[in-house]
Amino acid sequence: MNEEVSKKLELIRETLRETEVQVQGVRLRGTDWFAWATAGASNTVLLTAETGVAEVLVTTEDAWVLTDEIEAQRLKDEELPANFKVYVNPWADYAARESFVRDVIGGGIAISDRPISNLEKPLPPSLQIHKRVMMSSELDRYRQVGQKASQAMTEVLKAAKPTWTEYQLAGAGAEALWAQGLHPALTLVAGERRLPLYRHATATGEQIGRQAMLVFCARGYGLYANLTRFVCFGELSGEQAELHSHVREVEAVILNLCQPGTTLDAVYHALAQAYEQHGFPNAIREHHQGGTTGYLAREIVANPTTTDPLAEGIAVAWNPSLVGAKIEDTFVILKDGKLENLTFDPNFPNVEVEGRLRPVPLYN
Repeated sequence: MNEEVSKKLELIRETLRETEVQVQGVRLRGTDWFAWATAGASNTVLLTAETGVAEVLVTTEDAWVLTDEIEAQRLKDEELPANFKVYVNPWADYAARESFVRDVIGGGIAISDRPISNLEKPLPPSLQIHKRVMMSSELDRYRQVGQKASQAMTEVLKAAKPTWTEYQLAGAGAEALWAQGLHPALTLVAGERRLPLYRHATATGEQIGRQAMLVFCARGYGLYANLTRFVCFGELSGEQAELHSHVREVEAVILNLCQPGTTLDAVYHALAQAYEQHGFPNAIREHHQGGTTGYLAREIVANPTTTDPLAEGIAVAWNPSLVGAKIEDTFVILKDGKLENLTFDPNFPNVEVEGRLRPVPLYN
């Protein structure tokens, strides 16, 4: 961990050296950037917040975690690597922290993931890229998160009953993720009636009925494992089964494109063409199709103008969908363009599609 943090601090300092003379520090406030800089530590207390209870401050000489008296001891004991000094301000005196920062950076300007004053500027693209490309130690943690999330998904859907409400299924999913030490950042559920109606189906009090979709964005070490699965009570109709088959085949097209150097807009256009070839020309407009992932559920969502290139070490999570059918897993691009499925559970039903094992609905 300390070695990974040292490498990241050097990347941050390289960024400082490359920027304008008056830029003297980097402030990282977001839950995503805090986890990246600290090799998986968490500044999260409120799960829905984009920022947390501590931030990172890096200069050419020092690296600090800035927090208040409420959080400092817990962070020191349970979260922070040894690479950081800790500055503690009284919880009711945030101005003391700002005064400390001004002293540390000598009255210069800071760059930040979330600039909040005219004395701060946005992070440059070069540092953004570093966050999206995983080091080997990050991938090791990501594999743990993916396996725990997929196992939780399997456990919940095997236990599910058609009389459960969508709230119950979402709650069981959240409970299973917490039991694995993961944040349930998102648990979407659509039961039989609502499944054909909504792509982003937040749970309700309706019974799920004969089938349901469960979606996870599970966060551990700051990294997101994104996956979608279906459970059915009784056989799918031929039309429903065919929709799932179409989605798997559309997905195969874009997974084959996930090679270093391929741009996200190229993947988007290939998706549009694949939908059209399968007889669903409007599907590309009915839901976002996913993109790169990592320290955000989606770092970049692919669209017709996203020219960002894929690279070795970048994670992707695509979610092609049709009415009542969807597929999603989290993959990472390895050497030679090979894809590793981080959220594959061999205990969940699957079929082979173009050399990859892909999930199919679980029959209970």
